[in-house]
Amino acid sequence: MADVDMSGKTVLITGGNSGIGRYTAIGLARMGAKVLFTSRNLRKGDVARAELRETVSKQQIDCMELDLASFRSIEQFARQFIAKYPRLDVLVLNAGSVLDTRQVTKEGFEMTFGANHLGHFFLTQLLRERLEESSARVVVVASDAHRGARAGLNFDDLMFERDYKGWAAYCASKLANILFANELGRRFDGVTAHSLHPGVVRTGFGRDGDLAGPIARAAISLVRPFLIGPEKGAQTSIYVASAPELEGKTGGYYDKCRPGKRSAAAQDDDAAKRLWEVSEALVEQAQAMRKTKS
Repeated sequence: MADVDMSGKTVLITGGNSGIGRYTAIGLARMGAKVLFTSRNLRKGDVARAELRETVSKQQIDCMELDLASFRSIEQFARQFIAKYPRLDVLVLNAGSVLDTRQVTKEGFEMTFGANHLGHFFLTQLLRERLEESSARVVVVASDAHRGARAGLNFDDLMFERDYKGWAAYCASKLANILFANELGRRFDGVTAHSLHPGVVRTGFGRDGDLAGPIARAAISLVRPFLIGPEKGAQTSIYVASAPELEGKTGGYYDKCRPGKRSAAAQDDDAAKRLWEVSEALVEQAQAMRKTKS
């Protein structure tokens, strides 16, 4: 990938202040792209921006605040991005979290589904015009954990209100990521989308940078020494974001920089369509409730 030239392209990465997102930002900036990454904690984002600017040129790296668990934050971010950036060539939906205990977003959605999928869905909708104008590529960082949702998404209980298990909610959110990517390429004019498995990566995920509780943190700590590093984990994200051979192609799933295998549930076009329609309805519902309160 070192020979790929991304000069003149604008890349947006959610959750790029640490882990896979951080190294994805470095890799794409080194190819010449102008990279904007987001952080839900602006202080941590500013620290990461200063550090990354020492690695690549100052002109190629920027950071903005974004909390995917808040529609107000997403709307504010989208307005600021559109005002500042006339292009969006690559959107990398990288941010994600896993939780031991059930929590909810500002709009009342279960946090794992709300941030990992619905927040990214809403953000992508708000940036749709920019994406279509630029014939953009959308990269969705999913996971082979999607296989844990063997029966597919439970549309009768997407918010895990009846029986919350943190890992089950995470697996479902990763399946939602793949279905979203599959459907996006069919919905947006001229925009392509792919999902990927980054590998089992040793990052701050599930630790102090995320919202996971003590049980998940303990489990992750036990296996952490055996995991790959975030720099290696970012390689598939970098590949899918920049590979010339993916130009014009959509709906792929990649692992170790080559086509990967998805579960049967992740190839269900009817479920992808239904998830899209349900997500639209949930966004409209949340918007209507906010207007009523204001």
